Amino acid sequence: MPLNDIALCSRALIRLGAQPISSFTDGSAEAEICNALYPQARDALLSSYGWNFATGQIELTKLNETAIGELKDVFALPNDFLRALSAGNGAVSYGLDYRIMRGKLYANSHKVILTYIFRADESEFPEFFNSVLISRLAAEFCIPLTENTSRFETLTRLAETEFSRARQLDAQQDRPQKLRSFPLTDVRG
Repeated sequence: MPLNDIALCSRALIRLGAQPISSFTDGSAEAEICNALYPQARDALLSSYGWNFATGQIELTKLNETAIGELKDVFALPNDFLRALSAGNGAVSYGLDYRIMRGKLYANSHKVILTYIFRADESEFPEFFNSVLISRLAAEFCIPLTENTSRFETLTRLAETEFSRARQLDAQQDRPQKLRSFPLTDVRG
């Protein structure tokens, strides 16, 4: 069953022995902490790995701007952009030299296909990601709610274990990437 942001925060609070919340604005200390920390924790976890469920491709919109420097073409990034994985010029979706600065992508190409991590909706999170996010949130909420540093350290270790397990499960849902080009094998013929 898909969980929303309130349910994810509530489960993390329950792990701490705190009261669950009904909304981010219910007036409790727990709700204020969840409201302040949840968006950053979610985005940090989403962008920390190339999750299959949060990976997308898009042709970027070229802006009518002139860049200074070696990369002359300027493109707008999508609104849900968190992290770039690769960029190509249409024929392939990788291999293009680019740089992201000040919320825009710069390249020397009239067309850019960006493979990127996007801010997925909570309803799209698989169970293994929910588990690691709940663990991370429990660690994030621990100090403000309990002021217990040893409990925080334990929860942080648990979150790291959950993260490793979630990455393994996510990787099993994709085919292994093959080497596209490697100079040492190219010289062998």
